Amino acid sequence: MSNTKQEIEAKFYVLDLDKITTRLQPPPPFGHLPQIRNKVFQKFLSFYSRIWGRLGGGLIQERVFETNIRFDLPDASLSSDRRLLRLRRDTEARMTYKDPSQNEQGVLSRTEIEFTVGDFETARQFLEALGYQPIFYYEKYRTTYVIQPSEGLEPSEGSLHIMLDELPFGNFVEIEGETLESIRAVSDGLGLKWDTAIAAGYHALFERLCATRTNLDPAHLTFTALNGLNISAEELSVHAADA
Repeated sequence: MSNTKQEIEAKFYVLDLDKITTRLQPPPPFGHLPQIRNKVFQKFLSFYSRIWGRLGGGLIQERVFETNIRFDLPDASLSSDRRLLRLRRDTEARMTYKDPSQNEQGVLSRTEIEFTVGDFETARQFLEALGYQPIFYYEKYRTTYVIQPSEGLEPSEGSLHIMLDELPFGNFVEIEGETLESIRAVSDGLGLKWDTAIAAGYHALFERLCATRTNLDPAHLTFTALNGLNISAEELSVHAADA
């Protein structure tokens, strides 16, 4: 089944991913109560969470290893048009297409079409048979949380997803929602500096690194390839949002 949506997200480079995880946990002891629909009590819980420095949220995907392959045509027309075609494997295999992104105050907005496929390797062979070529292979670990409107947001703003990403060159937080305002509210709740939002994807960040570390293969961002390397924020041209 396919899913077409307008993806709006902000990405941050962080030094302490454990601290972010803690902020996504419910505070004691109200975090153990069943969900209460009373709006007054919901506002109290939201205020109580902030006293504890907790944003609250629900874990919807435990830490999982991802394999990602980005494809393009031989003439590199997708990349030149800032479009993306990706095949991903985590708990299942998924194919994703993304339109060119628009940058507004560090938040990237683009149309995304995604659907699951039955078999990762078969999908890869299918794309290659159509003339698409793998141009970038990258690995990461991802943990995903969701924040519902009842946990501090207005119902009209919808739920937000917070992805904690561990890549071979550092740790990142991605916040995906329906409005810039709701995304910024969550970044503030996580203690992230808004002006450090990164308007670039992981491929572009790796290209920055490869420009100075010329011994790296720019087509392979893997934990094995970068094992033992100490990568600084300066090499990625980013600033730590939690510094």
